[in-house]
Amino acid sequence: MEWSSPDIRAAVWSLKLAVFDFDGVFTDNRVIVSQDGTESVCCNRADGLGLRRLESANITPIIISTEVNPVVSARAKKLCIECIQGCDNKLAALKGQLKRRGLHMKNAAFIGNDINDASCLKVVGLPVVVADAFSEVKPLARLVLSRKGGAGAVREFCDHVFFIKSEIKG
Repeated sequence: MEWSSPDIRAAVWSLKLAVFDFDGVFTDNRVIVSQDGTESVCCNRADGLGLRRLESANITPIIISTEVNPVVSARAKKLCIECIQGCDNKLAALKGQLKRRGLHMKNAAFIGNDINDASCLKVVGLPVVVADAFSEVKPLARLVLSRKGGAGAVREFCDHVFFIKSEIKG
């Protein structure tokens, strides 16, 4: 489907929460490991402004990641968004976040890239994957972004949602 589709636009209008996987969405899924075991990843700086746009559209962004890694929490802190790490059951975490906010699945988008995102992609109102998502999860998405993970996919999602929500206000 396309962003201009009435079904997608209706799903965007219902959004209150955008849940992002970290590795493969904010990053290009690569990791650089130093001799001392320190890990580094590459992220796209433009994602930060995109997240601010998302928040200005009254949508709360959060990260739910399977990984337990200081780089994930450091990036989330820099972006000023909530981060849940070490999450073996992303669906339970998603349900908890929705319950805490008094929201329903239709009020959530999930942006992922791999099989550990499948349970969430199957139930949210707007399931989205990055361009280079693994083939097993692409069929679960209503939208496949044109950008790859770590290459502005987060910003692409945020900008489209912002512009759709802005049309409603204007």
